[in-house]
Amino acid sequence: MLNENEVKSLVALLDDEDEEVVQHVESKLLDIGLAVVPMLESEWGQLQSSEHQQRVENIIHRIQFRQILDKLRVWSKDARPDLLEGILIVAQYRYPDLDKQAIINEIDRIRLDIWLELHYDLTGFEKVRIINQILYNVHGFKGNTDHYHDPQNSFINVVLENKRGNPIMLAIIYMLIAQRLNIPIYGVNLPQHFVLAYLEEQHHLPAEDYFNTTNRATPENARVLFYINAFNQGSVFSRANLEQFLRQIQIEPRIEYFDPCNNIDIIKRVLRNLVVAYEKQNKSAKVNEVHEMLAVLGEPTLDRFEDVTGEDES
Repeated sequence: MLNENEVKSLVALLDDEDEEVVQHVESKLLDIGLAVVPMLESEWGQLQSSEHQQRVENIIHRIQFRQILDKLRVWSKDARPDLLEGILIVAQYRYPDLDKQAIINEIDRIRLDIWLELHYDLTGFEKVRIINQILYNVHGFKGNTDHYHDPQNSFINVVLENKRGNPIMLAIIYMLIAQRLNIPIYGVNLPQHFVLAYLEEQHHLPAEDYFNTTNRATPENARVLFYINAFNQGSVFSRANLEQFLRQIQIEPRIEYFDPCNNIDIIKRVLRNLVVAYEKQNKSAKVNEVHEMLAVLGEPTLDRFEDVTGEDES
C-alpha cells in the first residue's frame, strides 16, 4: 500500500502531458483498489485544473465500479440471494457512500406502522388493504408518472426519500415490507410492467427456497390468490386481468408471466430499466456499465423486456 506522499506524487503525474505516463499511473492506482480512494478524494480538492480533477474522479469511479461488480458476483452466487442486499448494491453503483442502515431503518419504520394495524385473523385482501393505507395514504408513496424514465427511480434510497418510483421499485419496497411481516407477497416478471402475487399462507417460504432458478413455481403449486399493482396504489386484480393485459400488448402467455420470480430476476429487471433510463439520457458510458452488471448476473442478450410506459397497464 502506498503512503500519502506516494499517492500525491502519482496524482500529480495524472496531469502529465505524456499519455503513457498517465495510463501507467491510472493502472497503478486501479490495482491498489478501494484503500486508495480516501486519499484520492482528499487530493481531488487540492487540484486546480478541472481536467486533472476529472481524471481523479474517473479513477475513483472505476475502482468503486469494480467493487460493485465483485459484490454482484458474490451476491448472485449465494444459495439464497437476499433481495434487499441486491437492491442496495444497485444503489451503491450511483451512491457509493450509501448509508445502508438508514435504508433498513426506514423500511422497518414503515413495517412497524403496518404491523400495529394488523390482526392474526385478517384475510389476504384485508392485509393488503392495510398495507395500501399505510404505504400510500400515510407515507405518501406513488408512481412517478411525471418522470417515469428518470434513473433515480431505480435507486431505493432515492425512492424511499422522494416517495416516488417506477413499478418495480415500488413493488420491491412493498415486497420487502410484506415479507418482513410474514405476508406471502412476491414479484412477478410481467412484460412491460412489474406486479406482485399474493400466495396462500401455507406456501409462504423464503423466496429463494421456493422460487429458484432450477425449480420455478407453476401456477398450480404456487397457488396465487390474487395480484397487486404497486404502481397503482396497490390495486388488486386477478389472473384473468393479467391474461387480458397480455392479449392487449400481443404477447403470448407464458408460465413465468403469472408466477413469482426469484430475486436475481428482479435485480436484472431493475438493471434493464436502468439501461433504458440512461439510453434516454444518451449516457452511453453508464449504459455500458449497467450492461456489465447484467453480464455478471448472466443476462442473455435476447428475450429481455423492461417497463416501457408510465401508464397503468394492468
